[in-house]
Amino acid sequence: MANDIKAPSTEDLMSMWNASGLKQKILFTLLMIAVWRFGVQVPLYGINNQVFSTIAAGNNIIGFLDLFSGGALGKVSILALGIGPFITSSIIVQLVSVVIPALEKLQKEEGEEGRRKLSQYTRIFTVVLAIFQGGIFMLFLHSLPGAVIPNVSHTLFYINSVCILTAGAVLVMWISELITEKGIGNGGSLIIFCGILSGIPVYVQRTYQLVKASPSMQLALLLLLTIFFCATVLIVIMQEAVRKVIIVNPKRQIGNKVYGGMNSFIPFKLNPGGVMPIIFAIAILLFPSTILAMFGQANIKSVQLKHLIISLNHFLSPDGIPYYLMYVGLIIALTFFYASIMPNMQPKDIADNLKKYGSSIPGVKPGRPTAEALDKILTKVIFIGAMGLGIIALVPSFGSYVTKIETLQGIGATSLIIMVGVALDLINQVRSHLLARNYESFLKDD
Repeated sequence: MANDIKAPSTEDLMSMWNASGLKQKILFTLLMIAVWRFGVQVPLYGINNQVFSTIAAGNNIIGFLDLFSGGALGKVSILALGIGPFITSSIIVQLVSVVIPALEKLQKEEGEEGRRKLSQYTRIFTVVLAIFQGGIFMLFLHSLPGAVIPNVSHTLFYINSVCILTAGAVLVMWISELITEKGIGNGGSLIIFCGILSGIPVYVQRTYQLVKASPSMQLALLLLLTIFFCATVLIVIMQEAVRKVIIVNPKRQIGNKVYGGMNSFIPFKLNPGGVMPIIFAIAILLFPSTILAMFGQANIKSVQLKHLIISLNHFLSPDGIPYYLMYVGLIIALTFFYASIMPNMQPKDIADNLKKYGSSIPGVKPGRPTAEALDKILTKVIFIGAMGLGIIALVPSFGSYVTKIETLQGIGATSLIIMVGVALDLINQVRSHLLARNYESFLKDD
């Protein structure tokens, strides 16, 4: 039997590549990414972006946001708001849908039509958030000496700029949805992934300038890269690890033949949310931090208010201990939340389906006892996954602190988890397309 199995030839792989539509999906994704990258390079009219770039280089929060926007924020591009409003809107709609029964019904009971309505609400709220964030951003730019070119009508310029920034955010949202629907991978995650990749050459250059003349710093860099490598291995393990729950299937006799009776299993992922808890945690933390950072740079006359804004800004800074504590806490909470809204992670529904088909977990009665047993298993699995994700998120940052090399901190824990998670998701989707084509060929041969 083993002799009949052949490794796929180059012709077979090319046939699968073409027939499964994978090539079209990858080319479409690359085209959409190219459109987004072109928009990143288009500056907002009337802004001296050198003034803002100087501030962004010395501000951790703005620099962190610039990394996730693919450099659009630092360039004061028409896409400066990036994917942020869409991600934030998605979080708020998903959180609200748990609280409001009508929205929860749309999500869980009305199938594709309900999800389409929720997507529409998310888009509308994205526009509202983009207008708000664009307005705050323009107020901040107006407060910077030399940031706005002279001899312009401030009111018209302000309204026009906010409209352009809002349109840019909607364009990024549209591109991300098109990638999710017609391309490969999750569009929002992929845009963040490409934004991080585009910033890597800058971080590498800064690190080279830092360590080139110091042998001790070169050893420290080697240690830091080793830590990054170990963190990457742990991330891969976290993303791929599953807890298998054994299922006993009943035997069925049809005529003189007996079918079934084979044991199977339900795979529960250790990290069911993938990179989404990380992205959501960043969006929640950076939203108030961004507002505070911009007001902190503004010319505020009140000394007490200025001091309060600076204190809060420092408290929420991405390089402070309070930030990391809140970050880990949010990752854990959002991992549980994300698992709670996933259809394949509902103990009661799984128990009902098992009872319906006569299957069971060994040693557990069908129905409610099965649901309770599954709930305990899921709680333990998700807790281990959430804690592991939170700890991994701290490892590269701790490495940067120990080695005193902070020029790579932008591509540290958060960026590393997102890049590895998105890369693994893309690989799994490519595998799924190739496997689907393989099954199609098998059925045709039969």
